[in-house]
Amino acid sequence: MAAAVHLHLHYLLRPCPPARRAGLFSSPWRSLPPLLPPVRLRSSLPAPTSHLTADGTDESGFVVVTFYKLVPLEDPRAEVAAHLQFLQGRDMDIHGRIYMNQQGINAQVLQYSGPRKDAIAYADWLRRDPRFSDILVQISPALSGHAFPRLKLRYKQSLVQLEGGSCHLPLVEPSMRASPLTPSEWREKLEARKRLETEAPGDTSEGRKLLLLDVRNDYEWDIGHFEGAKRPNVDRFRSTSFGLSEQEIDSTDPLHGVDKEKTDILMYCTGGIRCDVYSTILREKGFGNLYTLKGGVSNYLKSQGSAEWVGNLFVFDDRLSLPPAKFAEAGEEGGADNGDLSSSRWLGRCYVCGSEVEELRHRNCASIDCNRLYLCCGGCLKELRGCCCTECMGAPRLRPLLPGHQRYDKWHLYRDDASVISSGAEPS
Repeated sequence: MAAAVHLHLHYLLRPCPPARRAGLFSSPWRSLPPLLPPVRLRSSLPAPTSHLTADGTDESGFVVVTFYKLVPLEDPRAEVAAHLQFLQGRDMDIHGRIYMNQQGINAQVLQYSGPRKDAIAYADWLRRDPRFSDILVQISPALSGHAFPRLKLRYKQSLVQLEGGSCHLPLVEPSMRASPLTPSEWREKLEARKRLETEAPGDTSEGRKLLLLDVRNDYEWDIGHFEGAKRPNVDRFRSTSFGLSEQEIDSTDPLHGVDKEKTDILMYCTGGIRCDVYSTILREKGFGNLYTLKGGVSNYLKSQGSAEWVGNLFVFDDRLSLPPAKFAEAGEEGGADNGDLSSSRWLGRCYVCGSEVEELRHRNCASIDCNRLYLCCGGCLKELRGCCCTECMGAPRLRPLLPGHQRYDKWHLYRDDASVISSGAEPS
């Protein structure tokens, strides 16, 4: 049988850029393209349609695996080559995005997928390295075959997208990151926060406060979040600027004006790495009491169910939205036994008209130059022909309205196709 993956070693290691001040957060709509092509593994096999069984024992079923570890890597280029050699040598059918640099490895927000036996074999191989022996590997079911079109495993200057990069941040120093809380400890903190909210001022001797901080994007919050968390005012992590405002009054910054000594800040994101990265920025700004949810929301839902959580969880692959029960199904011991797993208990809002939306699944604006990820009701979807607003309806580059939950291909596939870039009419 032909090899499932092909190796292309033509990507050169780029040095870290000069350090920039962490407070300079501009918001470009798109990041610049890489200077050199990335290392890629491309599968020559069609995507199978097998599924993960409820007990997680079907080795042929497809799963999505996530992990990350912030740890010094002396030679990231050699690490990338070793990983590629392992995957190629064992003819593994794995897709996804895995990034490495001097500060560690990230297959978290950008995950990988494959048959369970291949995905687990890769994770087990990684754990045999003493530096990664304690790495938290999380598994969730894929909906239909691969959740990613191909595998991209390469060196990257920043493990996460952050304005100014992250090479200058002390990511590999545990004392500079937020203190990790297990899912059960996190739940206790949330319950304590509720109690504090009901107490009258002065009832507590120390006067401490608990602030819940969602370190994700606004569209992620829209389909699910912890109760009491404020909606982030950003649509990409690289634009996050919590705690950095220098204005006297800033209602958009939940950390503006808080007592840095008496406020415990509870940070959470999907898998944990965004909190670990951003907490180092907050440490440098003088925030001393920082806590993060170990393994992120996905790890919490697996062990605690939907307790204190409302809605679904946004994921950065073709699945887009997963209910809490999906994480319980992937649990090694039958998943969570706490909380309500049968209902999301949350209705999203249509971005256009504000009406309630039961289907917690985003779609992209039909305008290529907008491409906004948003929730939309059926009426607005038809009226605006898949666009997020009337302005976008008049955009020069429109994709056709796709039926159901179909997703657009990569935007560049539409860019030069005059038969597709048109008035946005439905395909005949």
